[in-house]
Amino acid sequence: MNQDLSIFTLVTQASLVVQIVMAGLLLASLASWTVIFGKLFGLRRVRNANDAFEREFWAGKNLNDLYADAGRRVDGSPMERIFASGMREFLKLRERRVADAGALLDGARRAMRASFQRELDVIESNLSFLASVGSVSPYVGLFGTVWGIMHAFIGLSNLTQVTLATVAPGIAEALVATAIGLFAAIPAVIAYNRFARDIDRIAIQLETFIEEFSNILHRNTGTAAAAPAATH
Repeated sequence: MNQDLSIFTLVTQASLVVQIVMAGLLLASLASWTVIFGKLFGLRRVRNANDAFEREFWAGKNLNDLYADAGRRVDGSPMERIFASGMREFLKLRERRVADAGALLDGARRAMRASFQRELDVIESNLSFLASVGSVSPYVGLFGTVWGIMHAFIGLSNLTQVTLATVAPGIAEALVATAIGLFAAIPAVIAYNRFARDIDRIAIQLETFIEEFSNILHRNTGTAAAAPAATH
């Protein structure tokens, strides 16, 4: 008599511990795919928004007008918020009659660096979850497999005659846990590496903008206090 060795049958006939492991891995896989799609569209929005602001910035628009526009927008880009934080600190120090160019630039750069770190923390959110799923899932699946094989051999110890037909179902049930673990881990690892590379590029773009904007502020430290940093 042929035994039913379909995936559904193997899962339903597995021991309780193995079923719990499988359920946990499936939930982890579902959560990781949710993060993957959310991060995929989120990073695309960030790149597009940064590129749009960068084009507007280098179009020659007055910096004070750019700063006013940034204050009115709620859903601005990370680059725009970094610009606004640096401009805000620069103007605040100008209003306090700080005449030292180095102090003005240092204050603006510190504000932009702090804003840069906050933006990077938001962009990197949930990335550690993908790393955890990618690194832990195979071991969790292996635990389920080892437990299932142990459970299968304990059941076989009561039999007087052991054949391949009696061993195969128990081992197959256990190996499904490893398969599910790999199913959860592989997409998470691939996505993590892809997103880490994309985030590095965004970080480099933002750091380059901070340096370029700092140079613009440096050129404008000698302008009149009535129109600080008005051109670039």
